[in-house]
Amino acid sequence: MGKIDMAEFGLFSQYAALMQEYDKNNLIGRVLSQKKGLYRVISEEGEQLAEVSGRLRHRAVSASDFPAVGDFVMIDCTSSQSRAMIHGVLPRKSVFIRKAAGTGHTEQVVAANVDTIFICMSLNNDFNLRRAERYLSVAWNSGATPVIVLTKSDLCSNLESFMRSMESVAVGTDIVVTSSAEEDGYKKLLPYLQKGKTVALIGSSGVGKSTLINRLLGENRLATNGLRNDDKGKHTTTRRELFLLEQGGMVIDTPGMRELGLWDIDDGFDQSFSDIEKLAAMCRFHDCTHTNEPNCAVREAVIKGELSQERVRSYQKLKSESRYAEDAESYLAQKRQKFKNIAKINKRNRGR
Repeated sequence: MGKIDMAEFGLFSQYAALMQEYDKNNLIGRVLSQKKGLYRVISEEGEQLAEVSGRLRHRAVSASDFPAVGDFVMIDCTSSQSRAMIHGVLPRKSVFIRKAAGTGHTEQVVAANVDTIFICMSLNNDFNLRRAERYLSVAWNSGATPVIVLTKSDLCSNLESFMRSMESVAVGTDIVVTSSAEEDGYKKLLPYLQKGKTVALIGSSGVGKSTLINRLLGENRLATNGLRNDDKGKHTTTRRELFLLEQGGMVIDTPGMRELGLWDIDDGFDQSFSDIEKLAAMCRFHDCTHTNEPNCAVREAVIKGELSQERVRSYQKLKSESRYAEDAESYLAQKRQKFKNIAKINKRNRGR
């Protein structure tokens, strides 16, 4: 059996120099899936199970320091153990991070090294502009390019109205309409799927992510479920997983998200709320809250009917939530630096 061409899995040449930092017997692999501390990894030698080395585990300060689906990792396959050892996670060119579900201040990496993020939303009761703004903010902040994918168009009788609504919040973002009820209803997505490129599908449960991936794969590899009585979907995907498509490109399937907590996404606002950001730059006060200050360009736009009050409220809410998350990230960053400093001191002491 010949070696796997890792370029098909998105391996880019910039990683070659980073390999010098690791043992010459190490290989670059890409994480295909993860479950209960075990990772399924593809390298030029093929697929195998792997686990994190003790050193990497010891040096990890937060959850995002561990490998995630889509990550490129350095693995050692030469040991006598049945599983390969992951010794390092290579720098990510993009990373989709959300606040982990629950009340704790913990981040969760949904997918790494993604080129395009399909934000999937069905044209039924799942359609929600405020949720779309939240997804767009996180997606733009990740370093990947978001695309709104409106699914189940066969269930929609007023598509033009839905499109106008989405265009009002998806500023500068492609919007693609699909229908899995049609045999070729997925083909509008193909231009985004090219050799070496990775697309992650994000969205609520039941919007049709798994069905779309089955269409792209050309086989029913992923389980799908119908709608509940309230016209919403059921959970089918339970873990994140990367698939290589026969026609080229890769897709990452993700579980439906009941909530998408923000995790320091300040940079994402420049794109997702570019219309409000441009207006805010014309306000009299640079720290304008857009509530009762004089000469507020944002409020004037609302009064003139050029901007909806609901969008402004969403902007203010997400901005506040992002600042809170940023404080939590700042605390974790200080903690990471503390551990790095301790590690440097211990290394110097061992060298004496």
